Order: sequence, then structure tokens, then C-alpha cells
Amino acid sequence: MILQSKLAILADAAKYDASCASSGAAPRDSVGGRGMGSTEGMGICHSYAPDGRCISLLKILLTNFCQYDCLYCVNRVSSNVPRARFTVQEVVDLTLDFYRRNCIEGLFLSSGIIQSPDYTMEQVVEVARVLREEHDFRGYIHLKTIPDASPELMERAGRHADRLSINVELPTPEGLTALAPQKDGAAIARSMARMAVHIEDARQARKEQTAAKLVSMPASVRARRAPAPHFAPGGQSTQMIVGADATDDRTILATSAGLYGVHRLRRVYYSAFSPIPDAARALPLIAPPTVREHRLYQADWLMRFYGFAHNEIVPAGQDGMLALDMDPKLAWAIAHRERFPVNLNTAPRELMLRVPGFGVQTVDRLLAARRVRRLRHADLARLHVSLKKVLPFVEAADYRPGRTLDAADLAARMAPPPAQRSLFD
Repeated sequence: MILQSKLAILADAAKYDASCASSGAAPRDSVGGRGMGSTEGMGICHSYAPDGRCISLLKILLTNFCQYDCLYCVNRVSSNVPRARFTVQEVVDLTLDFYRRNCIEGLFLSSGIIQSPDYTMEQVVEVARVLREEHDFRGYIHLKTIPDASPELMERAGRHADRLSINVELPTPEGLTALAPQKDGAAIARSMARMAVHIEDARQARKEQTAAKLVSMPASVRARRAPAPHFAPGGQSTQMIVGADATDDRTILATSAGLYGVHRLRRVYYSAFSPIPDAARALPLIAPPTVREHRLYQADWLMRFYGFAHNEIVPAGQDGMLALDMDPKLAWAIAHRERFPVNLNTAPRELMLRVPGFGVQTVDRLLAARRVRRLRHADLARLHVSLKKVLPFVEAADYRPGRTLDAADLAARMAPPPAQRSLFD
């Protein structure tokens, strides 16, 4: 099979994996004309989808042959799809070629399981090793790891990759047992825990080495010190499939909160289930609304940056699902009108972050401005925030919302008309 045909098959086979963003990579510029690639600076084609996914990576599978039979996966062993397999050298050559053409900033590499988890993981790691050690490639590398592979292979992967990931696949152990019985949820958790330990150890070593440079130490001693170990500085991430089973959004967010808290994941990605050819009867016939995936990303953002607990976003007593017609922060604010209006001149940062329409940077700018003067209505207009969304929930030196918050139709008036709704509003 010619390389172009392999690329067509294996790039298409990788499209279902959402966890390929390049955030968190340490900058590695090509110094003195040596080395290939860089995670920032000239020559990098940064391109992001509206929901934040990076699309400037060469995103491929090493092979779509697989000995597993996960019902939701188009590449499962029982699936009737064209198969292909790259050699290690072919992936290396493709990565360098696409970089030289200024099409990518790095590589996202995953694979089906062939022969054994260790054999497959060894091939994946070898691609990264050849790029780093033989070609001095300084671009971004994200490797999808295999939980059943040996810890030694995981350690080697972390030495070469910017980010590692293991997909939990489904939000609950019951869902994994039903749809991917050959995968072991406990093994996935153990691998994530080992990665978290290695990442934290490397971070602490770099921190200590930086601190040592700040104290009085002879240059000759500093030169003899070995550099701090490198292990996946971009952290680890995972992906959950949404809509392949009946798991509700409350449970999905609870699982994500646990992953962030226990394993210190950098990102959890949500991928709306997409019907596949020759699908099993256990799978739904249609995909969930795409906006559901988007609302989960917004809710995830609230947990990571806005101080929301997962059980606040979708409280008990509801149907367990996020509202599709408005973003989760606005839905929370309307359900908790007793917390508003927020006084822009006196409210703490934690409460201001809960105002619909305010982002983290907006809140920080308002806090900086109110140190020197009282905030007024005109200050909001200058920040280019959505006044329709913000004004019912705040008060300033010259503005109060009046009875707006008491209106029974507040939710209807805040939601955009159906024709104007956007997936990314």
C-alpha cells in the first residue's frame, strides 16, 4: 500500500479522538539553526477549532488494526473497514515532511492494539524517540498510551512526549464493561496514577533545580549538575464518549471532577458519540445533540477556572442533564437569583466569577480598576461584555437592575431567539 493511501486511512481513523490539543507544551525553540520544530514562534501554523481543539497537529494512528472489540469504535476487530499500518520510519518521515511544509506544529499519535499492548506501545514510543534523538525534533508530541503496557514503556514515553493520555472511554465502570469488556477500568486508573506521580516528581525536580540556581553556587558546580528530568511537561489528558450509553451529564461531570482531583489531569475531553458502520445493537441509532458536547465543555470550564463544584452545575433533583438552550453559568445564575445582583465595587472575586457574561480576564480587569476608582455602567461597555447577559446580575455606582431579577420570564428573555442560537455563543 502506498504511503498516501495509508495516510488517508489512518488520518481518517484518528478523527474520533478529541484529546489532541497542544496546550501546556513547554517552548523549545530551534537554537542556533539546529533542531527541527518549535512549539512557538515563526514557522508554526496554529489553527484551532471554535471549541478550542488544536488542528495544527499531524493526527494519525500508527495502525487501525486492533485486537479489541469495543462496540463504539470504528476500528474494532469486527469492523469492516479498510486497514493499514505505518512503519515507525514512515511516521517520522511524514511528521518532518509536514513540518517542513509549515502545515503542523507537532504530532498526535495513537494506535490500535496489535500483537500485545507492550509491542504496540514500544512502536509508538520508538516514533517519538527517533524524532527527538535522531532528528532533534523540538515540536510538540502527544502520545496516546496503552494502560496495559509496562511501566517502563510509560516512563520512556514520558521522556519524549510533551503530553500523554489514556482514554477512560466511558464515564462509568458499568458503561465500560458493557461496551468495551476487554478494557480494564482499574488498569486505566493505575496507569493514570503512575503518570501523575512521574509528572509531579519531574515538576518538583525542575522546581528544586531552579531554586538552586538562585542561591550562590559556583558556576563549575552548576555545570556539573544533571538537568532536571523531563516527563510529559504538558501533563496528561483523557477523553470520554458522550451519548454512547445512558449516562447523564451530572455523572459525567462527577467523573471528570474525580479525575481532576485524584490524577491531576490537565484536560478531560468530551466526544459526542458518532454512529459508525455496522454498529452493535447496544448502541443508539443517532448521535446526541452536538450542543450537549459543547455544554459539557462549558461546564468543565466552570469547574476548572470559575470555582464551581460539579454538583452545583447540575444539582440533584433535576433530570441530570445540562440545559441545551443556555450556557450552564447562566442557568445556574437564574436558578440562584438570591445571590444577585453582585456589587461590582465590593463583591469578592469568587462571586464576580459567577456573573453570566464575565470571563476570568474581565473579572481581573474590573478588580484592578476598582482599586483606583468606583466602577460605573460605562466601564462594562468599554470591556465589550454582553450587556444583555451581564446587566440583570450586577450593580454599579450608577446602575441597579431594579426588578429584572424578580421577573418570572427572565430565562426566556435571556436566551437568544432560536434562529440566532450558536453552538459557540
